[in-house]
Amino acid sequence: MENLKELIEFIVKAIVDDPSEVKISEIAGDKITLFELRVAKTDIGKVIGKHGRTAGAIRTIMNAVSTRQGKRAELEIIE
Repeated sequence: MENLKELIEFIVKAIVDDPSEVKISEIAGDKITLFELRVAKTDIGKVIGKHGRTAGAIRTIMNAVSTRQGKRAELEIIE
């Protein structure tokens, strides 16, 4: 799921003010892969968006890509 990690990183870096602070860790389980996203404190709001719309859109793209690969992935935004 390396290409999914790169996709998330590409999307998030385009949104935030400080792309150097974007860190994504991948935790692979049996049935699901969890991606933990860390950004600068000042960029948390940009990644989440109003009413969680931006985060929801990123998760929708992730689900579409991971489903095509026959896997499951989740995104957790860590403050």
